[in-house]
Amino acid sequence: MMKEYVAPLILLPLSFIPILARTFYFWVVLVVIFYLIIPTIIYQLLGITPREVGFRTPNSLRSTELLLVFAFLLGFAGLAIPEMRNYYPIFSYSSALDFALKEILIGVVMFAHEAFFRGFLLFPIAKKSPTIGIIFQDIPYTIIHVGKPTIEIPYSFIAGIIFAKIDLKEESIVPSFLVHWIGSLFFDILCSIT
Repeated sequence: MMKEYVAPLILLPLSFIPILARTFYFWVVLVVIFYLIIPTIIYQLLGITPREVGFRTPNSLRSTELLLVFAFLLGFAGLAIPEMRNYYPIFSYSSALDFALKEILIGVVMFAHEAFFRGFLLFPIAKKSPTIGIIFQDIPYTIIHVGKPTIEIPYSFIAGIIFAKIDLKEESIVPSFLVHWIGSLFFDILCSIT
C-alpha cells in the first residue's frame, strides 16, 4: 500500500482520543498532541512534507471570504437554538482577558483540527481520489461532534465536505482554519453578549 494511504490509516484512530478529555485545558493538550504533533512526526518519518498536506499559503482567499459571510449568518441563526446558546462558549471565563486567552487556545485547537482532518487525513488520499479523501476525513470529523448540540452532527458533516473541497481547491488548510476559528469566535461572542 502506498504511503498516501498508509499514513492516514495509521492516524485514523487518533481522531477519537481528544474526546476523552474532561477539562478544557486537558482537551487542548490532547488535541495538540494527537492532531498535530504525532501526525507531524509520523509524516516526517514517512517522507511526506507539510506542504503536501496543505501547510502552505492558499491560492486565493475568495472562497474563505464567502464562507465567512455564511458563517456569520449561521452564527445569528444559531442564537435561535437554545441548545447552542447554552453550550457555547465551551469554557467558563472570569473576565474579558480570560475570554480572549481561551479563544486563542480555541484557535490553536481549530488549527490542529484542520491540520488533522483537512490536512493529514484528506490531502494524501485526495491525490489519488478526491471523493474518497473527502469521505475518509469527514466520517471521523462528524463522529467527534456526537455529544455536542444535536444540530452540529449534520452541520459538521456538511461543513467537513465544504471545508475539504475548498482546501483542496486552494491547496491549503488555511481557508478551513480561518472560517472554523473566526466563525467559532463570532458565535462565542454572540452567545456571551446575548
